[in-house]
Amino acid sequence: MTPPRLRVFPAISRNRDPQKYVGELMRVAEFADRNGFEGILLFEGNDVFVEPWAMAQHIMGATTQSSPLIAVNPVYMHPFTAAKFVSSLAQLHGRKIYLNMITGTAVSDLQGLGDDQSHADRYIRLGEFVGLMRQLLSSPRPVNFEGRFYRAHHLQLRPRLPAELMPEFLIAGQSEAAQRVANETGCIKMQMLPQDLDRGLNAPGMNFGIFAREGREEARQAAKMRFRDNPDDRELLVLTMENTDSVWKRHLYAGQSGELGDNGYWLLPFLTFQADCPYLVGSYQEIGAKLKDFAAKGLTTVMLDMVADETEMQHVCKALAASGMF
Repeated sequence: MTPPRLRVFPAISRNRDPQKYVGELMRVAEFADRNGFEGILLFEGNDVFVEPWAMAQHIMGATTQSSPLIAVNPVYMHPFTAAKFVSSLAQLHGRKIYLNMITGTAVSDLQGLGDDQSHADRYIRLGEFVGLMRQLLSSPRPVNFEGRFYRAHHLQLRPRLPAELMPEFLIAGQSEAAQRVANETGCIKMQMLPQDLDRGLNAPGMNFGIFAREGREEARQAAKMRFRDNPDDRELLVLTMENTDSVWKRHLYAGQSGELGDNGYWLLPFLTFQADCPYLVGSYQEIGAKLKDFAAKGLTTVMLDMVADETEMQHVCKALAASGMF
């Protein structure tokens, strides 16, 4: 029997320089393709420099195995458009992709786009989006759909997508509305790395970063050199928190310090706007053991924040390999 394997999608940390954005994404994407990662996470939003569908095409054309994880927000497109993109990439490259279904973006961006739906209603719309998109991709006949936000009458996508190329859908929201939609639609539920590490894993997917070295203290010292505390960076996060209704961001932000825990949990990269998630810091063997433990509790899929640096990416690969699950 083939042993279970973690599917890992690296993502680069926030890049504030548009001149470096594509180069860093391609560096990580090509590294991921050579080293057994499933694909690469591509963000969506008003502040993203390159539209993720365009970036996915660029990456798939330059790699041999990569299956990008593309963020999809209904505020930006219709389900038929998204289904058409999935079908097109499948025909061009013969590979499946993954879809990270989201509702969040800055409140000011939603206002700018004229979207005044409540947080709960945005998740109702997301559920309908997934349902209609799945029908369009799989149905051999024209689709009829009657929802609150989407309607379709004899709508058909040609050609029908082969079953082996059907995308998998992920939902990363932490609110009750997000969890309900994930359950109703059968999407892979994602969560943030829990602070105590040993309890709180209640989803098959997890979002975090890894900072690893041969030894524990070496890893902790190197991590503190890479991610430094800075009042200006903390102020950037404060400004973004004033412009979001994201439940998971507020949960991470509320009452948590930037101290590096004895168990390796570290929130400073998030608190200083250098990452979108907590980090796990430690030796290769420590992190490998934690990943193996997570997998035993049901973890299958990881969104992994990475520093777009060849040396750091090699350290991450060693930690992943130590788990025996990658």
